[in-house]
Amino acid sequence: MSDATSTTSVDLSAPAFAAHEGGKLEVRATKPLRDKDDLSLLYTPGVADVCLGIAADPQLSHVYTARKNTVAVVTDGTAVLGLGDIGPLAAMPVMEGKAVLFKHFAGVDAIPICLESGSVDDLVEAVVRMAPSFGGINLEDISAPRCFDIERKLKERLDIPVFHDDQHGTAIVALAAMINACRVTGRELSDLKVVVGGAGAAGVAVTELLMLAGLRDVVVCDSRGIISADRADLVEHKQRLARTTNPRGLTGKMGAALQGADVYLGLSGGTVPEDEVATMAEGCFIFAMANPTPEVHPDIAHKYASIVATGRSDFPNQINNVLAFPGIFRGALDAGGVQITEEMKLAAAQAIADLVEEPRPDLIVPPVFQEGVAEAVAAAVAAHAG
Repeated sequence: MSDATSTTSVDLSAPAFAAHEGGKLEVRATKPLRDKDDLSLLYTPGVADVCLGIAADPQLSHVYTARKNTVAVVTDGTAVLGLGDIGPLAAMPVMEGKAVLFKHFAGVDAIPICLESGSVDDLVEAVVRMAPSFGGINLEDISAPRCFDIERKLKERLDIPVFHDDQHGTAIVALAAMINACRVTGRELSDLKVVVGGAGAAGVAVTELLMLAGLRDVVVCDSRGIISADRADLVEHKQRLARTTNPRGLTGKMGAALQGADVYLGLSGGTVPEDEVATMAEGCFIFAMANPTPEVHPDIAHKYASIVATGRSDFPNQINNVLAFPGIFRGALDAGGVQITEEMKLAAAQAIADLVEEPRPDLIVPPVFQEGVAEAVAAAVAAHAG
């Protein structure tokens, strides 16, 4: 694509372009380089002693290099925010932004790694080959269902934390919000009838974590309707959902699942018709998390729901992954670079929920900039690392 073609429909005068000019990251040295004595320690000949020490004991790389505090933010640009498959170059601003959040909220150094898309095995092999430079791998904006296999295979091959934030960060914060929504309304998680709109990366992870936390009646819907055992068009991860969800055996379109439902969790985009929202149970919860356009606009949701959440920062109760992933990695790195378990995710969700001392309908998760969020999540994760 020529430069002329690539910029014809883009307003380069928009404020965001000025904010991104030159990128959002730089490299800074942590040791002073003042004279030849410093040079001889930080580089040759002094560096040779450290190299030989690590060669003899690879674990020393976590002590004498930046590896222990450095995470790779890896994408192939196939599922970027609400933009879809825009490729690795166009994904770079998002990955740089993610790195800024890692550093600001948890002091973790993060490096964007934007790879050309390929097969699952191609991407896995690429990440495995670069893994010695990093203390953890944060997968980001990789399309489903490939993302499931990529994460699973990387966890099998690497001895450092691997975490797909689109899946698990979303799930952790959504669960925290559910915990506090129940506190506000005096309900129990196990009593709720929940509808999850979307069976992609976030939908699958949210469903699995909610069920692990005690939810029993969860119905997942994709673009064709309710995921049920009688459907013959399901790919592997949806077949798994069909076996583990929908205990009442519902079939048909999502509207059938919403009738009498206590909770709607939107993770797919699109729009839920108001007449279907109106059939939900009295005092329901509506978490419409698509960005920038929620599946149910808050003005409509408030007509029927006792608690409303979105993925946007300009409405109350923002379900934002930044409440989770910086602390998740901080805790996993501090615990020795351990893999992130389901118990850690549950503990992180509870820690986030507990940071809201007095939940109310418009405050079920902490604000993004509330002090101590990453520290609390890190402590909860590290406590479950043994």
